[in-house]
Amino acid sequence: MDLKELILTATIPQLGRGLKNKIFSSVELTSAYLERAKILNEQTNAFITIDEEYALKSAEKADELIKNGKAKPLTGIPLSVKDNICTKDIKTTCASKMLEDFTPFYDATAVSRLKKQGAVIIGKTNMDEFAMGGSSGTSCFGAVKNPYDLTRVPGGSSGGSATSVSASMCTASLGSDTGGSVRQPASFCGITGLKPTYGAVSRYGLIAFASSFDQIGTIGKTAEDCGILLNAIAGKDDLDSTCSTLPFKNCLKEINKGVKGLKVALPKEFFGDNISGGVKSALFKATETFKNMGAEILEVSLPELKYAVAAYYLISSAEAASNLSRYDGIKYGHRSEKGKTYEEIIKNSRREGFGNEVKRRIMLGNYALSSGYYEAYYNKAVKIRKKLKAQLDEIFKTCDLILTPTAPTTAYKIGSMEKNPAHMYLADICTVLANIAGLPAISTPCGYDKKGLPIGMSLMGKAFSEATLIRAATAFEIQFERREAAL
Repeated sequence: MDLKELILTATIPQLGRGLKNKIFSSVELTSAYLERAKILNEQTNAFITIDEEYALKSAEKADELIKNGKAKPLTGIPLSVKDNICTKDIKTTCASKMLEDFTPFYDATAVSRLKKQGAVIIGKTNMDEFAMGGSSGTSCFGAVKNPYDLTRVPGGSSGGSATSVSASMCTASLGSDTGGSVRQPASFCGITGLKPTYGAVSRYGLIAFASSFDQIGTIGKTAEDCGILLNAIAGKDDLDSTCSTLPFKNCLKEINKGVKGLKVALPKEFFGDNISGGVKSALFKATETFKNMGAEILEVSLPELKYAVAAYYLISSAEAASNLSRYDGIKYGHRSEKGKTYEEIIKNSRREGFGNEVKRRIMLGNYALSSGYYEAYYNKAVKIRKKLKAQLDEIFKTCDLILTPTAPTTAYKIGSMEKNPAHMYLADICTVLANIAGLPAISTPCGYDKKGLPIGMSLMGKAFSEATLIRAATAFEIQFERREAAL
């Protein structure tokens, strides 16, 4: 098979075997991806930065490692990285005018661990500004487009990462997931996205949005690809005090075990009127597939789920308001040329540097934390968070996994949600629970709607049960016929 054809469907293990057997070199592989990325980026706007020179130099080094018998699972594999994860000497903008000229002098821990494996980073992907959004349309560099239909969103906030993988502009990608930002784009783009347990992956070098929710995640064409990336980046890091000190166990160790004997919970609240008929139908078919493979399906209830989105947005916006207060145009970020006083410079710098969605969340967060409203809003949201965690703990006493839709609908038209941000927030109902509880979750394709748009299903597990999630998702993927994006 021609290399250009191979990369359209190739997984990390397939490419690894090709590199090991000298069927092609990393330079040849990287060149093929770069050529495709440069062409398709004009249509999709998936990348903010494509660094061809750096990628080819990395590929040359990878070929030397392979030649000397020092290859690791990611050696020579071309990847992309979301543009809120710091990369040394490569711009990291958060898709914001506030940081459009920021070039870090250090790598995020996750990036440095990829480099230690000899992975090839070809560029930084577009996203919602500061990871705030569900469409990848709030970027100051323009909206990202879905490779299945260029008139539709790829999801957010890791839309560029998902599009780059789905359109085969790279093999896999790092994203970040604060309320579903890896899983929802994976669902909309017909690929697999994994959000690890909170603390499994270091957040050092991930530019903060909401610190108690943020987690670096992995995006690939299969659950195995996601697991290979996670094995490379997970584990203790002295540079992040919230990172778990427990040794991270190989998340691929159970990949071939299937689902026989696993107990899968189906919360009835995830299948109400707010979920489209096509999504429900695909999920019920997926449930039957799990039954036929030997899993036991149990119906459960999460009565506090109706408060999850409100609690998430109150807490995450409060944390965002705190985290983004550092960008004042004096110490950090874009500095306005307007204003004579210190206060005027700060005010104008933030007005010019932040987009509307970021401003909206800062205002919401400051309101929730303000005197007189803290008890009424923020404190209640924290109590809801605790209740939801307790209800999940109760379910996991008798179940191994929770199966839900990843999103209530398939990808919607670009610009169709901007006039009603609250409606977009409600679309996070299927994903925020894993972030609220700090639990791992994976999204993988389970069907297509009448227009041929992908539908994703989500599996959530106990803390540090990534191996079980990948095991179950892989078993399903073997049974499911995935359709490639039209591009």
